[in-house]
Amino acid sequence: MVRITNIEESLEFYTTLLGLKEIRRYDNNKGRFTLIFLAASDQYEEAKQTKTPLLELTYNWDSEDYKGGRNFGHLAFQVPNIYEICQRLLDYKVMINRPPKDGRMAFIKSPDGISIELLQEGDALPLKEPWLSMKNRGSW
Repeated sequence: MVRITNIEESLEFYTTLLGLKEIRRYDNNKGRFTLIFLAASDQYEEAKQTKTPLLELTYNWDSEDYKGGRNFGHLAFQVPNIYEICQRLLDYKVMINRPPKDGRMAFIKSPDGISIELLQEGDALPLKEPWLSMKNRGSW
């Protein structure tokens, strides 16, 4: 995920100059952000069908000056069952920094400290323990 400050300029750069293609867009009025998912042109048709992007651009509607790496937030992956993958990660002693309390989203870190967001494909799963009660740990 890369945070952007201007949708038009960024899309011109990533699509016109670099040749990526937009596969989908999501506007969140409550959270006040827009997500734009891009894929390489040779992977466009497959990416559009599988909804697997190469790059996620995030535009926050409220302005923010991104310094010190804030424009690069984290990697993001969609998963078929967020509870199953989080349990597998716990079984391998990976800390869940932000548990999937909402049945939709979790954050972990790679061995190199890269923040990784896991997103439930489709709708959020029903709320479930132990995730619902699990506390956030560390940073993400």
